[in-house]
Amino acid sequence: MGILDNKKIIVMGVANKRSIARGCAQEMAKQGAEIIYTYQNARMKKSVSRLVNDETRLIECDVSSDESIDDAFREIKDRFGKVDGIVHAIAYARKEELDGSILSTTRSGYALAQDVSAYSLLAVSKSAHALELLNDPASIVTLTYFGSERAIPSYNVMGVVKAALEANVRYLARDMGEFGVRVNAISAGAMKTLAVTGIGGHSDLLKVSQERTVDNKSVTLAEIGGTCAFLMSDLSTGVVGDVIYVDKGVHLI
Repeated sequence: MGILDNKKIIVMGVANKRSIARGCAQEMAKQGAEIIYTYQNARMKKSVSRLVNDETRLIECDVSSDESIDDAFREIKDRFGKVDGIVHAIAYARKEELDGSILSTTRSGYALAQDVSAYSLLAVSKSAHALELLNDPASIVTLTYFGSERAIPSYNVMGVVKAALEANVRYLARDMGEFGVRVNAISAGAMKTLAVTGIGGHSDLLKVSQERTVDNKSVTLAEIGGTCAFLMSDLSTGVVGDVIYVDKGVHLI
């Protein structure tokens, strides 16, 4: 028996085997969840399909398009029925704006990062609600980082975006609660993922982060995924609009 038996969860944002989204999917599957994956385009489908045994569980969804989100969620509902949760693990900023100073941020780059990384949570939640995709109760979880609160070197526009994302969590939690949907965020510790390697000086960031954990060991995908599994389960029905740190204590210092 697992804490997610008979639950269907959509996972958005798997890029490769080291993705935090992948770690969340693995831990939720261990707890009995049926996982449905979304991917952005044909190129990303190739990467995700290597990690999934059943390609019928792969659904195309580009979160920069409301039409694509609606089409994906309609297909999911038609094929799998209503779902019990959505993991939103999607973020993007141009690489040149994740190096040096935030003064290098362009207007177009700022807008792009906000659209893909923060607004997409609103867009996904709005579509899921409008299409009556979510059960009652249901859970939506997104991924954030400590750079939303502190000026992390080279994190720049993504730190601003993550702050907006966390604000979205609070407002969505307030407004979706009456429909039995709780919304929360996991603030994951720095670890070597595709997203982190796009940040200028990421090696130093990873080193400093590990040194500031309480046991000098970096957080693992399994530890982050385990927290996600809890937030998707009915054990967490009292946790609403929160940001839960899973960083081995880095945020304490």
